[in-house]
Amino acid sequence: MVKIHNFGAGPAKLPEEVYDIIREELTNFEGSGISLLETSHRTQTYLRLNTEVQDVVRRLLNVPSNYKILFLAGGGQGQFAAVPMNLISRTGTADYVVTGAWSEKAAKEAKKYGKVNLVVPPTDRYVGVPDQSTWNLDPNASYVHICTNETVHGVEFDFIPDTKGVPLVADMSSNFMSKKVDVSKFGVIYGGAQKNIGTSGVALVIVREDLLNHALPICPSILDWTVTAKNDSILNTPPMFAIYIMGRVLQWIERQGGLDKMAELATKKASLVYNLIEQSNGFYYAPVAKNSRSKMNIPFRIGAEGNEALEKEFLKGAEARGLIQLKGHRMVGGIRASTYNAVTVEEVQALVEYMKEFQEKHSK
Repeated sequence: MVKIHNFGAGPAKLPEEVYDIIREELTNFEGSGISLLETSHRTQTYLRLNTEVQDVVRRLLNVPSNYKILFLAGGGQGQFAAVPMNLISRTGTADYVVTGAWSEKAAKEAKKYGKVNLVVPPTDRYVGVPDQSTWNLDPNASYVHICTNETVHGVEFDFIPDTKGVPLVADMSSNFMSKKVDVSKFGVIYGGAQKNIGTSGVALVIVREDLLNHALPICPSILDWTVTAKNDSILNTPPMFAIYIMGRVLQWIERQGGLDKMAELATKKASLVYNLIEQSNGFYYAPVAKNSRSKMNIPFRIGAEGNEALEKEFLKGAEARGLIQLKGHRMVGGIRASTYNAVTVEEVQALVEYMKEFQEKHSK
């Protein structure tokens, strides 16, 4: 069987070392004699894991002591509702910087709970992050929301916005733990685990303590950060296995050299693909502005307008080589390579070699 190289955008590839650990622990978790899948969330066995995963998050991101680390069901999209329900009560309004499909969805969800100000003009073509000098921020906003990396459109922030004291909330679902960030610059950081730090089923939320205790009365308990914090993320049975996998992935990141190493590898992997695109004389085309190109999700077309017949042939040939899940999102088409932490440099090199050969075969 051909070796599989998984470039899926999520649920994404897990580190092979983590699979080995899961196999070893699946039916006998930490010497308990049973699987974590059948372990009570109230046992000391799970309580230790709950603390252990919080601790590795705090170490990797150097999370200040005045921030709570929470695990919630519902994934990143669940937090699209949780963010306004926990934060918008202060003024009834919030700023949303829409730079792609996911921040657009977040803004749409927030409109159910208060007034949403779109900081940049609406568009259906997301190819970069508008310069902050053009933003229309509302000083009365309860918070400013951004998506630091747009998985669908491949747009990534290369800066932390200055929100003039208004709490900054960041959806980091698809670039969580790919580089160091200054957590103190954010009021809230959140993301689903299934793209870069684990599998589906759990969202990781890091919230500054002064932003707790503001939830709207309609906020369900399972989305209320204050209730979750008071119960140490065990209000009810949490998505234990997803939390466990996230913890094992984060420990793997730590063993590899932490976030500095992840950032170094992310730059190397993304550069391999982008450099080939730039040197292809227009055969391949990356639509995103260079200063906003994602290191995690690389969308591209064959030709500036997208030659769908050639793209279909490209994807078919890629599958035959074991280069899978390269089809672009249905909203934008084309091709997309996701090069998350678990994707190796060697796998990206295999993709680039295929891209070169395909170009040589089909260039006119």
